[in-house]
Parts: sequence; C-alpha cells; structure tokens
Amino acid sequence: MPNALGLLAPKGLWLLTLLAPLVVLYILKVRRPRQRLSSVWLWAESKRDLLARSPFKRLVPQIPLLLQALAVALLALAAARPASRGRAVSGDHVAIVVDTSASMATVDAGGVRRIDRAKEAARQVVSSLAPGTDALLLDAGRDAVVALAPDRDTRRMLAAIDRLDARDVEGDLEASLSLAGSRLASVGGSRRIFVITDGNLARDVALGASVPVEVITVGERAENAAIVRVDVRAGDDVAAGREEVRAFLLVANFGKTARELYVTMRQPGASDTLASRRLEVEPGQKVPVVLTFRPAPGDRGMPLVFELSPHDALALDDVAYGRVPLGRAMPVIIASKGPSAAWLERALAADPDVELRRMELAEASLGGVADDALVVIEGACPAASVGGDLLIVNPPEGACYGARIGKRLEKPQISSWDHADARMRFLSLDGVFVSEARALEAESKRQELVRSEHGAIAVDASTASRFVTLLGFDVASTDWPYKASFVVFARNVLELARQHRGGVLGSLRTGEPLRVAVPPLAAKVTLTRPDATELELTARAGVTVVADVARVGHYRLRWEAPSPAGARAGGVLLPVNLTSASESDLGRVVAAQSPGVTVVTAKAAALGVSEHAPYLVLLALAFIAFDVWYFTRRTRPREAAPRTARAGGAHAS
Repeated sequence: MPNALGLLAPKGLWLLTLLAPLVVLYILKVRRPRQRLSSVWLWAESKRDLLARSPFKRLVPQIPLLLQALAVALLALAAARPASRGRAVSGDHVAIVVDTSASMATVDAGGVRRIDRAKEAARQVVSSLAPGTDALLLDAGRDAVVALAPDRDTRRMLAAIDRLDARDVEGDLEASLSLAGSRLASVGGSRRIFVITDGNLARDVALGASVPVEVITVGERAENAAIVRVDVRAGDDVAAGREEVRAFLLVANFGKTARELYVTMRQPGASDTLASRRLEVEPGQKVPVVLTFRPAPGDRGMPLVFELSPHDALALDDVAYGRVPLGRAMPVIIASKGPSAAWLERALAADPDVELRRMELAEASLGGVADDALVVIEGACPAASVGGDLLIVNPPEGACYGARIGKRLEKPQISSWDHADARMRFLSLDGVFVSEARALEAESKRQELVRSEHGAIAVDASTASRFVTLLGFDVASTDWPYKASFVVFARNVLELARQHRGGVLGSLRTGEPLRVAVPPLAAKVTLTRPDATELELTARAGVTVVADVARVGHYRLRWEAPSPAGARAGGVLLPVNLTSASESDLGRVVAAQSPGVTVVTAKAAALGVSEHAPYLVLLALAFIAFDVWYFTRRTRPREAAPRTARAGGAHAS
C-alpha cells in the first residue's frame, strides 16, 4: 500500500504565481460609463470610491474569486505531479530480469500485451530504487542478453526498458538468473533480483539464488489453441499415380472449452488455399491433421503457410511455416568404373526413389552434379568438392578429407564397428571377409567406423558441411556384397544424404542458430529475413551460420560460387517455427520454490508510484464549471425583471 506522498515535478508549483494577477483583476477599479440620474444619494459611497486617486479598491471576498483561485491552485498542483510512492526497493545492487519469450506477446483482457505489463512493472521497480542504487537489466528470451549494464541513471534505465519487446522464442530463465547471480556476487553491499514473467517457460527453473529473488507475475489465464508440430514430406498418391505433398500438423487446445477450428495450407500472398480441414478439439486434447496437395513441377522448394483460425489471445502460434519438399527422388552419382561400382549401383538402386547416374570423375568436377546429390567415388579422393555427401571407396595412399590413408593390410579381420553411427545402424559385420585394405588414420578415434586388429579400415571424414564416408578397401575384394548388411549400409548412407537435402545441418526452430551448407567456394552469402531485411554472412569450410533467429517465418539464403563453367548462383528457403507447447499453454502458474523467493502479481507488488495529477485536473475543471454555472445563475433574474415589468405595463394599458 502507498506510504508516502511526494511531488515528481515540484517546478510546476510556479503556476501558483497566477493567483497574483487573478487577485489584481478583482481589486482594480472598473471604469464606469456616465449616465444622467435624478438622484445620487444611493450611490454616495461609490462616488467617493470613484473620486479616490488610487486605482485599486478594497478586496471583497466573492464566491467566483474563491472558485477561480481554487482552480488555479489545483492546476498548479497537478503540474507538480503529486504521487503516492509505494514501498521502496532496498539494496545497493539490483538485477531486473524481464521475460521476453513468445508467450509475452499474448494480448490479455483489456487489449494489453503481457510484455507491456512487464515493462510497466520494470519501470515501477526503477522508480522505487533508493538514491545511489545501480540496476542491471537482462533481456531473458531463449538466452540471457544484457540490455543495460549496471547503471545509476534512471533515464537510461527507462530507455532500456522501453526497447524491450517479446520475441518468437521459448523462454528459459536459467541462463539469465545465473548471469544475474554471478554479476551481483562480484560486488559488495546488499543485493536483490527481480524476475518479471508470465510463467510460460520451456523448462522449469530453480528460482532460488544466493540473493533474495522476487518474482512479479503478469498476465491472466487465457484460452489458446496452437500448432505445436509441423512436418512436410513428399509422398505418392497411389490411386492417381502422382506425387503429392503431405503436411503433418499437431493442433493442441490449451483452453478449458471445446474449440471449432479451421486449418488451412496456402502459399504466401495467395488468396486460394491448397488444402483445409475443420476440427473439433476438446479441452486439453491434441489432434493430428494431414493436409495434402499435388505440386506443380515448379513448386519444389516453394514456401508454405499453415494457419489456424479463428485467432486467439496468442496469434503467433496460430501460424506455422514450411516448404514444398524437393521430392523423394534422390540424385546419386557414381563416378567410378572400378569393380566396386556394379555392387554399389545394385545396392543403391534398390531404393525406388533413387535417380542414379554414371559419369567420369572429371565430368563431375566440372559442375554437372546437383549440390544435394550423393556422390560415390572409387579409387580417388577429389580435390574439389562436388555434390553433397560423399562415399569414397578404396582411396589412394595420402591425405583425404582430414584422414590419412596408409599402407596396405593383407586379410585384415574385422574386430568391431561403431553401432551408434547412423551409417552402421541395424547391421552386423560378423563373418565379413576382406582380402585387402588400407589402414586409415582419422583425426579422432571416435571417427573410426570399422576396426581391424591392425587399425581402422573405414572412417568418418565428414566436414562441417557434408558427411564423408571413407571405405579403405575395394568392395569387390570382399564377400560383403553377398550379405544383407551391405544393402543396409548403402541404404543408411542414402537416407543420411536424403536428410541433408536442402542444406540444413541443424534445427529449424527460433532461438537456435541455423547451420546451412553452402558451396565451399561461395564468395557471397546473403540472408533475407521474414521482414524483408537483408544481412551479409560469411561462410567457412562450406558452412554459414545464422546466429540471430528470433522471429518465425521464411528465411532465404542466396549465394554465388565460382566453378570451371563460371559463377553458379544458388539458394535455399528455410522455414523457421516456434511450435512450443510450453509457450502456448497460457495457464501456467509460478510458485515459490525456496525461502529466499517471493512471488507476487504485478498489482500486488505495490512498487513505484501512483500519480494523482489527472484527478486534480478533473477537480479543477469541476470548479470552473461550477463558477460558470454560478455566474450564469445570478445574472438571469436581473434580465428577467425588465421583461416582466414591460409585460405588466403592456397588460395594464
């Protein structure tokens, strides 16, 4: 509750000097008009006043003067901004942690966003700081960001708070609390942490710390439905004998009432929908949805937008983004004429979605290979990177993609293999006979895929931008092709390459950096964000990293890379989504977890000040209105008397 009353702008009291001219107006003599009268006996006193030399007359108390003086005094007091100050914030050093995750964009009852309520609570904390207290401001989204280093200037604190805004990321307060605690631990004196959040966090966090923590909660429970999963794949319409796009979505209802919802799929900027579904979603239920359409030949890689309607309190999670798949057909290039080529071709061709081509290695190096193709090379280690993932069989002695190809091994016996590696899943090499192989030395023991008693004979030589698999032996010189594990190995390598199509090497979620494979010699990489702003990026070892992914939507990368046939331009579309059930569940509650933590609502915090100037202005206007009414009321009878007299005279005549 308020415990002190003060003036935020005492200079406004200078308006009280207006009382002086107001009083002067009431004591100045009035210049009266001359009129002929039969007698001046009743005006004798006024005559003496008119004959006096002084221009002023005696001040006579009047109701209009009192009302006008009160109005001026109230306006002066309002200009001085009187305010009730809440409880002061104790501590020499304070950290203010403001949750800026996606749920803070929720519009609560009254049309106010949670982030705006949080910023107002942060301003109240700043206004309650004791003189000399410094404050550290942290922007707590997915990661901890220092919005303002420890500062004692209130204006800079308020300006930093004004710059805060909700981002399209999951909330995680752990990093921010850890940073705040470490910063405050390095200074002396009394310390305190304020956390302002709605409680919708990606994971629970222990709020206890070595310093007192006060959690100020904002927001109210709201009905909300959301798209919490999205996946777009290529498939086949068996009945029509055509390829189709299949979008798999998961729609969740986090409210307390059943919802009738419509899910649509369209391309950005298009008015027509590609597919739609009507849903009845019960409270707490998650409903899977499948939307399909037949793509045109030019649709591959094009953006898709999925929308849930009608929108609710958090419109952000009612929209998700995808792209038309590049197709199930996987390009595979075999650049070999050796004896292993026939076996590899037979194993890879077992997949009906493989588009397999044979070509010379020199021809592949000239740029005739798709950037996402799986390239199988035998008997060589290409100096120039071609295609996507590489499977290199029986390379010559020397260095190859960071690995060292050593001496020949006669009849090496396979002793073990890496079961955890994706290329070695679901297969066994027991009983496989190898007549001859080369010893391979990888940069790390963890990169060894197949081991013999004399060393590794298959290693992982992957780079930052592609998977590279080295087999140190000729497949035709083994009995491996006669075993089922050989086909399984080929399919594993193929599926791994299929996953990397489109160049994405990591997650496509907000708050997580994007790692995208680009040609190793790409000279210029340009990123276009969802808001159409552009950013120049650098690429190293065939990988570019987009560090700031704070908004959902379609990100587009473009690049140019030199080749023997001239510069080649390329690009990729990246659909980035939030799809977070923890952010979409708008009914979570923060609870105190240790004795040093208190949890209060923003209304109950009783911090900062409450200004009363608007009420004083309204009271002043009320006095002015009463003055006008009072003056008008007194003048009306004087005007009515002559009219009555004239009317009576006319009647008598």
